[in-house]
Amino acid sequence: MSGPAPSPAGHERPGTVWEVFWVFLRLGLTSFGGPVAHIAYFREALVERRRWLTDKAYADLMALCQFLPGPASSQVGMALGLQRAGWGGLFAAWFAFTMPSVLLMVAFAYGVAWAGDLSDAGWIHGLKAAAVAVVAHAVMGMARTMTPDAPRATIAALAAIIVLLVPSPFVLVAAIAVSGLIGLIWLRPPQEQPSEADTFPLRVPKRVAIPCLVAFFALLAGLPVLAAATGNEAASLADTFYRAGALVFGGGHVVLPLLETETVQTGMLEPDVFLAGYGAAQAVPGPLFTFSGFLGASAAGIPGAALAVLAIFLPGGLLVVGCVSFWERLRSNQTARKALLGFNAGVVGVLAAAFYTPVFTAGIIDVGIEALAVAIAAFIALTSWRVPAWAVVLAAGVLGAVVL
Repeated sequence: MSGPAPSPAGHERPGTVWEVFWVFLRLGLTSFGGPVAHIAYFREALVERRRWLTDKAYADLMALCQFLPGPASSQVGMALGLQRAGWGGLFAAWFAFTMPSVLLMVAFAYGVAWAGDLSDAGWIHGLKAAAVAVVAHAVMGMARTMTPDAPRATIAALAAIIVLLVPSPFVLVAAIAVSGLIGLIWLRPPQEQPSEADTFPLRVPKRVAIPCLVAFFALLAGLPVLAAATGNEAASLADTFYRAGALVFGGGHVVLPLLETETVQTGMLEPDVFLAGYGAAQAVPGPLFTFSGFLGASAAGIPGAALAVLAIFLPGGLLVVGCVSFWERLRSNQTARKALLGFNAGVVGVLAAAFYTPVFTAGIIDVGIEALAVAIAAFIALTSWRVPAWAVVLAAGVLGAVVL
């Protein structure tokens, strides 16, 4: 009988499952504003406050998750949970960050008529204004670390311009790839090896990583065959949501057209039900992929919600476990490190572009000058008074309910 599997991090784990759970539960309850804002909330909570990793290691992890299909912010959380507390930490990070939103979306599915249209609620406008402050803070902090010189600042600006001029999830991935190519050609090789603190110290054994990648492709190919052969409703539901999670780059809003095609155009749901759920999804914290909980519950009750949520998040989890240690090994290669400098600058540019749209446009321009006042107050509280992001978000929601 074989002994217990070694820690995937390759060394003594620095935290506990409960620590990871409570940190990500707080994030899951307060991270409003979509995937770009989530990255900013993660940085504030885990890089600045708790110092689980450095900005450089965080940017490298972000670059990997931007390249992979699936919900990028959730994949970042899974990797951080795995590194911090092993396999239990991975599950705890995903569950705690995701379940608050899932429960709210399932509740909306059972009470859509009662919930009504939340798009003009003042507290939602306040939450969006807070997201503007959080993302602005993240862009500034990452720019100081990732673009300290003219070449890297230029790469970041180029990535931002590309994403702003041609808004598309595929263009977003292409902008980061081009940034890496420019870094490979233009940037000088780093003179020093990255310190241990600047690496993301996660090693997944090949005997685990490779089966995860095999399982990803096997399910992608096998679930449609199973659904067609059996005609089983559960298999069809699993196939629908697994493909949505496996084939969509950029996450968030990008997955919505595919889900609309798979649920409304196939007759699974009525258009009005889909749109009601989409409106509700804008009002809850956590990843927008939890919209799958609403759709699954609307189609097949609580079991349908559970199956849809597991199916849409599973491919992202398999990919991040299968790829993260291979990505980290590139850091020891001098040529790859030049490309990583470019990738990191590109990530800053992409984040800056997303700060304008959709974060600033939806949070300020679409609301009015009062929302800008709330965002400025939130920014000062976050940066000068060092108020935790979750408290800033809650205060902005209350203030928004009063003045917006």
